[in-house]
Amino acid sequence: MSLPKTSGWSLLIIIGCSLTLAFHISRNSNFQNTKQYLDQEVERFRKATQDLQEKSELYKYNQLSFTELRNSLDSARLRYKRVEVVLDYYYPGFVEEHINGAPLLQIERHSTRPFVIPPQGLQVLDELIYSDNPEAEKLEIAKLSRELFTQTNALSGGFYQRQIKQYEIIEASRMELVRLFTLGLTGFDTPGSLNAIAEAQTVLLSLKQLLQISLTESKDLNQLIQKFEAAITYLESAEDFNSLNRLEFLRKHWQALYSGLYQLQEFYGEHPSSQKVTSWNPKSQHLFSDEFLNPYFFTELKATEDSPELHQLGKKLFYDTRISKNGKLSCASCHKPEKAFTDGKRQSASNVMGKSVLRNAPTLLNAVYADRYFYDLRAFSLEQQAEHVIFNHEEFNTAYAEIADKLRQDPQYPGLFKKAYGSLNIQREGISRALASYLLNLRSFNSPFDRYARGETETIDPKVEQGFNLFMGKAGCGTCHFAPTFSGLVPPFYTKNETEILGVLKSPTGLKKVLDDDMGRYANTLYSEQAWIYERSFKTTTVRNVALTAPYFHNGAYSTLEQVVDFYDHGGGAGLGLEVKNQTLPPDSLHLQNHEKQALIAFMQSLTDNQPVDY
Repeated sequence: MSLPKTSGWSLLIIIGCSLTLAFHISRNSNFQNTKQYLDQEVERFRKATQDLQEKSELYKYNQLSFTELRNSLDSARLRYKRVEVVLDYYYPGFVEEHINGAPLLQIERHSTRPFVIPPQGLQVLDELIYSDNPEAEKLEIAKLSRELFTQTNALSGGFYQRQIKQYEIIEASRMELVRLFTLGLTGFDTPGSLNAIAEAQTVLLSLKQLLQISLTESKDLNQLIQKFEAAITYLESAEDFNSLNRLEFLRKHWQALYSGLYQLQEFYGEHPSSQKVTSWNPKSQHLFSDEFLNPYFFTELKATEDSPELHQLGKKLFYDTRISKNGKLSCASCHKPEKAFTDGKRQSASNVMGKSVLRNAPTLLNAVYADRYFYDLRAFSLEQQAEHVIFNHEEFNTAYAEIADKLRQDPQYPGLFKKAYGSLNIQREGISRALASYLLNLRSFNSPFDRYARGETETIDPKVEQGFNLFMGKAGCGTCHFAPTFSGLVPPFYTKNETEILGVLKSPTGLKKVLDDDMGRYANTLYSEQAWIYERSFKTTTVRNVALTAPYFHNGAYSTLEQVVDFYDHGGGAGLGLEVKNQTLPPDSLHLQNHEKQALIAFMQSLTDNQPVDY
């Protein structure tokens, strides 16, 4: 039987279709193997939590040694790390609440009333079992282990029924790399054991195996697998948690993995997050770059609505004193470009002669990257933050209608609104969106440290490198000031801001140590947050450009970085011997030597951006 004749092009099309079909069959086969592999790994984690539950019961009745209990916890944590890539990707809220959330008290809202709930999961167990006196926590350890097993049962049952997509595996792997560097290697995940390096190795090994099972073998994949092996080997060479050179690991290994996975993501072609607005940019290729986070996720203004014309309108409004009632205050009165958009005062100026407002003015650089605004988190959007200033009788003491009336009388503003919106109508929404456009462009990711971290420069002061490693390691700064914003915006999803209770003093130089009496988040006028765990709790602000933003903390009582570092080194207010309810900063001294303190300061100074102040 003879075959029909085909043209050269037709034959190429047939061959191409055959190859495409074979590729998709291979992908489907790999996908089935992936699901089977992940189901098995999740089941192993479930069994590890069952073992931990059983051993904690034996430990409670003195039928098991402390060492065996600790080994069981370590095993459960490592099993979790093998599946964290998918469990935290698909079930982030459940994982945070029940499996591996921070060991901090939280609130649960019923109607508008807050109820304090204790933390659960592996981090809490890590802190208890590796505490100085685990014997005193036997009952609590057994209770938490039982809860962990119950919640893992529920989680695993849901995962077994879940369908996963191949392109999600790559995106989840990239997010797991972010989690590894920002939460894992900082010790955030292991507050008691500091077993961060072994867990990071487990994560990298699991990602390597997952990708080998999930993706079709190719030259790019094989090269990436070699990079995973090199990263694992590098971590093996670290002597301990404190000696790991995190900056070298970032430049030589982490970056290659993160960008390499992006190339695979491009090859497979589907970007689930690119179809929706997310905080993390799935097309980003470096942690310390302007494109890693998406500023429009945090504003009511959409990227498609923004424009250079809107930005220029917002900039003019920012510097215009007419937006205050008395015509003497503008946004720039308290946020001066040359001071990284702060004002250098302990408390910012009020519109009332001789008076000031309650708190210090924080920087507006990177301020957009937050889900809540002000030190006490009373505003829920960038636009709402501006409204609080406009309506506050101690600040602008005005209203949008009054501002709009003033602007209509100006010969320039109608034309600027026309360029920005296509309309001469000056109204509340137009003013709010223009200010948001200007503020979201006040971004700062081009400091000497950023350029070195991205590989754009090849040398950096050794003190800066030492300071970064201390910041992200021994000193524990990176467990509250998360990379890359170095603020309380929590990775890897970057959708929630943390507040902390530090026990800040009224005066660090006073003869008598007295707590500042500002109640912070507890007094933010939101009834649903009036819980005792928020007394003296304040938003964790960025340390970027901190060399320009003195004085420090919400009350501006600390005039130098040396004072700030000493305060943390002593363990905050509680470490200084004061009674601080629910202090979230560990009260133990960091035992930093003087050269280490100077290195920390050198690193923070290296975060000073060199962009023009005009923006």
